[in-house]
Amino acid sequence: MQSLFATPGLIAQLGDLHALVAVAITDFSPQRADIVHRLNQEQIPAVAWIMLSSKDGVYLNAGNAPAAAECVNAFEKWTSDNNLHWAAVGLDIEPDFNGLSQLSRHKWHLITTLVSRSLDGQRIERAQQAYSDIIRDLQSHGYSVQTYQMPYRPAERSTNTSLVDRLLGTVDVNGNIEYLMVYTSFARPIGAGMIWSLGPGEPGITVGVTDGPTPPGADSGPLDWNEFSRDLIVASHFTNHVGVYNLEGSVNQGFLPRLLAMDWNQTVTIPAAAIDRARRMRFLSHAVLLTLTYLPYLLLSCALLLAWLFRRRWLRKRRAGAPA
Repeated sequence: MQSLFATPGLIAQLGDLHALVAVAITDFSPQRADIVHRLNQEQIPAVAWIMLSSKDGVYLNAGNAPAAAECVNAFEKWTSDNNLHWAAVGLDIEPDFNGLSQLSRHKWHLITTLVSRSLDGQRIERAQQAYSDIIRDLQSHGYSVQTYQMPYRPAERSTNTSLVDRLLGTVDVNGNIEYLMVYTSFARPIGAGMIWSLGPGEPGITVGVTDGPTPPGADSGPLDWNEFSRDLIVASHFTNHVGVYNLEGSVNQGFLPRLLAMDWNQTVTIPAAAIDRARRMRFLSHAVLLTLTYLPYLLLSCALLLAWLFRRRWLRKRRAGAPA
């Protein structure tokens, strides 16, 4: 982080872009406080991006709400002790990928865990209450709260189900503004069609990713400038709140000077095939969510109907065999 902000011209470029910078709060060290002080002095709005220790899973979810509350309390004390100023606090709500990865090594354990979670709606309700309390506490202390949500959030809301949340441990809570994380670098065949499909009605959209390795022969890796600028323009069609993940990749690829000169009114063409793929994916996700959500009720109804039919048949046979 210190090396990143030592990049010549970076602070000036951020100022010229009128950008907010989300600072990952992975510790409460004096060195991190010094960087935030520098952003404050240069009048670069800083967002406190709350992250947990690796043992707690890094991202916020239903499995670490108590640790998240402790982290937020420690953050507020650190902020007060160091006289730091924040434009907002960001809560990054994602699955416990490490935990799921460990479970995947034992397939039977993974299956039983997911089945158990799918039936445990109270776990998510408790987590929603816990994170809502955290958000209200932050707001009561004058902080604006940003929440960063996974791209399946719109499908869950439109189908009125919490199935994916129960399975993966994510939590549907609202702060002052929500950013939907739509990373087309992981879905290049769909590309900006994904933003076009998910963007309507979203208060904020985060595009990415701009950093990381490029596996040989794989259709993945960080966005190049053409993809990056395309995604920004499509996202800006739906909202003025556009996030980028992440700053490191944007600096390393030289995107910031090009952003300063970019024409935000230029046209972007999304291939019809990409839009068709996005529509099919959205339809399929809705269909799967609805099917899996109501499948237990359907099976129970079928079982009750079969039991009623068998009982009715048994009663008829009994009456037919009874003496006159």
